[in-house]
Amino acid sequence: MSSTQQATQAGGAGLAKRAAIASFMGAVVDWYDFFLYGIVAGLLFPDLFFPGSSPAVGTLAAWATFGVGFLFRPLGGIVFGHFGDRLGRKRMLVLTMLIMGTASTLIGVLPTYAQAGVWAPALLVLLRATQGFAVGGEWGGAALMAVENAPRKWRSLYSSGVQVGASVGLLLATLITKVMSGTVSDAAFRSWGWRVPFLVSAALVIVGLIVRARVEESPVFTERVATMAKTARPRVPLLSAVRSNPTGFFAIIGLRLVELFTFYGVTTFGLAYGAGELGLNRDSLLNVNLAVGGLAVLTIPAFAYLADRFGRRRVYCWGALIGAVSVLPYFWAMESGSIVLIIPCAVLLVNGAHDMAVSVQQSLFTDMFGPEYRYSGAGVGYQLASAIGGGFTPLIAASLVIWAGGGWTLVAAYMALGCAVSFLVALRMRGDDVTAGATEGVRDHAAADATA
Repeated sequence: MSSTQQATQAGGAGLAKRAAIASFMGAVVDWYDFFLYGIVAGLLFPDLFFPGSSPAVGTLAAWATFGVGFLFRPLGGIVFGHFGDRLGRKRMLVLTMLIMGTASTLIGVLPTYAQAGVWAPALLVLLRATQGFAVGGEWGGAALMAVENAPRKWRSLYSSGVQVGASVGLLLATLITKVMSGTVSDAAFRSWGWRVPFLVSAALVIVGLIVRARVEESPVFTERVATMAKTARPRVPLLSAVRSNPTGFFAIIGLRLVELFTFYGVTTFGLAYGAGELGLNRDSLLNVNLAVGGLAVLTIPAFAYLADRFGRRRVYCWGALIGAVSVLPYFWAMESGSIVLIIPCAVLLVNGAHDMAVSVQQSLFTDMFGPEYRYSGAGVGYQLASAIGGGFTPLIAASLVIWAGGGWTLVAAYMALGCAVSFLVALRMRGDDVTAGATEGVRDHAAADATA
């Protein structure tokens, strides 16, 4: 091998690593903000922003504002996906981080209902919608920057940092909330302590922007999309994505149910249900989030490595099966009140089922669409699934608890059903494992990438 070829390979490897790190750091910042809302909403927002209602109605109202963020995620996917496909991935990722950080910081200084009346919940909904809009453009861009820069043989591994960053975001959000909850009195935490984690977001955004500003644009975009004649580029990338693979959107929604149901069922609904309905210690339940968030840093890249070696669909199917059979043990453990039992059951759901699924989603979903419209195709499909299966999981679960008179049986059935749907969708995917679920035209793109 010549020195020029070695230098080219070394430069490509360096670019791949920088892109993976930037995608990871950006995911940490954006998902820290997004998950923090879910943690605090279940614990405090019913009293702070919806007082005067019954505990059940206040909880439902708090979960409804949590779900609003997910409703705006498809809109963010459409807007940022459109301009990401036409102007480049990097610009959109910087913009999503700025919007997310600003919204989260403003939540930290938001007046409560006692201070501003109905304006308080109205502004809370507006800022939550802004969070959802920003994070709606985050995943697609971060996934593409990592996947399109990664060595073809290890695309799941390199792009898994996007999901590791989300887990680290959960870890940081839980840890800072736990520190504030444990170091100040309950009255102080309800008065001002809950605001501190939101204000920390400003510092995280600065770090994330510095890292992202140093990363080059995706070579797939600069070499294949930006060089296309304007008449050859799709005017509306989303429509082109839909025409190229109309079933891809439905496949993504079905595949993501296992991930969404297990994660939010444990980290948000489980936290609120355990503390509110079962009377479990709040700090102990936060420790569960810390355990699964910390372990995910290891399990997600490990499963991504296995997927690159043995097949993505295989890993996905196993994750969905583990999720389906772990739901009942998790709720039995919750009912027992033993943290010693709750943690391993939560690990099965989150670090087993969830982490197996998310470890391969970046490469699996982006392969379903061509490079000139995949930010829109994969990003919007991903965010539609979030709106349908993620944002309202805590709200639906809380409603099922009320319907069942405080029991969890219906919630367990709901979560297990979602896992079963994901298993069946993954099982039915056709084509070679590299482009499972893609159309022939998209496979031609993949073949060109492989020989380039």
